[in-house]
Amino acid sequence: MVYDILNKIKSILDANEQINTVTYGDIFEVDLNKQSIFPLAHIMLGSATISNQTITHTVTVMCMDVVDVAKTDARDEAEPFYGIDNEQDVLNTQLYVMNDLIQNLKKGDPYMDGFQLEGDPSCEPFTDRFENMVAGWGADLTIVTKNKVSICG
Repeated sequence: MVYDILNKIKSILDANEQINTVTYGDIFEVDLNKQSIFPLAHIMLGSATISNQTITHTVTVMCMDVVDVAKTDARDEAEPFYGIDNEQDVLNTQLYVMNDLIQNLKKGDPYMDGFQLEGDPSCEPFTDRFENMVAGWGADLTIVTKNKVSICG
């Protein structure tokens, strides 16, 4: 069941043209200084609640990209609202990736295969979470699958 969930999420993220690399595990084990891996989606497995009929899985997904900073002063910009970097662009494209993942889990092939996203996930932006200049979105997804193990007594 774990393989199935991870592979479903990975396949959706791999299909998105806004993502270069999909990784799994401890985010601090990923070499975030390697510029060629961005834009990056990262998957972390959380808890699983087992009931008689279903297994409820918590999976955290993070979508991120590098923020490019210009070497000019923001006060010299014609439109200072946008700053001297592409942070707003990164947040825009990576929220699109997250939305695409969520919509696929709600209505796409994974849903038809019995992977049901529970509720409406809340996406949280981040801009200063890591050493290098990356920004993006993270969300905890709750995915319910059928419990295929049954004990007849």
